[in-house]
Amino acid sequence: MKKLNLLFTLILLSTIIACGDAPKKEDISSEKDSQEEKETSIKVYELEGSPQFPEAKISMLAPISPNVEEGEVEFAFKVENYNLKDKTENAGENGLANSPKGQHVHFILNNGPYSAHYEDAFMKDLPQGEHLVLAFLSRSYHESVKNKESYTLAKLSVGEPTEDQMLDVDFEAPHLFYSRPKGTYKGTEETDKVLLDFFLLNAELAADGHKVKATINGEEFMLDNWVPYVMEGLPMGENKVALELVDADGNFVEGPFNKVERTFTLVEADKEEMEM
Repeated sequence: MKKLNLLFTLILLSTIIACGDAPKKEDISSEKDSQEEKETSIKVYELEGSPQFPEAKISMLAPISPNVEEGEVEFAFKVENYNLKDKTENAGENGLANSPKGQHVHFILNNGPYSAHYEDAFMKDLPQGEHLVLAFLSRSYHESVKNKESYTLAKLSVGEPTEDQMLDVDFEAPHLFYSRPKGTYKGTEETDKVLLDFFLLNAELAADGHKVKATINGEEFMLDNWVPYVMEGLPMGENKVALELVDADGNFVEGPFNKVERTFTLVEADKEEMEM
């Protein structure tokens, strides 16, 4: 009888302990799921459905000489099989910020922030030094046209560059140029989805080859396809994007422009705009 009572007591104690404050398996799993959801709050995926322009071409007509005077420099381009100022066919349907002025040229000096140009000729103020100029065709929602003739690249010597202003660029080496995002995005129709786009030269991305490491607000994404991407889940306020060209082993590919960091801002729509 004493043995039965002892057995009953042990069973009762085991039941009390099991029903006490010990963490349940489903609670740990729930915490883990919440943490994973928090860590992957930003979504990055390939943009699909953009009209293709395989025959689009741009070439530089001016300046003719690679040596130019410091100050205002005229740039002129020949654009073929592509209409500047046209609204790209699916603009407004893909949820991306769109320029009401239409298709244009992205003009980039030394991988700095681009300036958008809707005419095939314009003036730029260039400081003394050696500079690399990249110009490529852009859809009206700022996605670059990516083919072998949709861009033009030139090295210019402005004024009388000093030794420390010389730019050593290997035109055969891999290069990464930043394009979007840029500036300030306003209202849900611009902030829900934000374009991530870059331009590559002499490099092919692949799962077993070169990649672009994108670090967005501290979260890393390895991009192994040269296509435009969409970012979702970004917070209001200032955001930061860093792009880096890496090899198959994840090592940085040396180059003057292959690592770049930019900030951009998302803001709510004005109250008046929300009420419209």
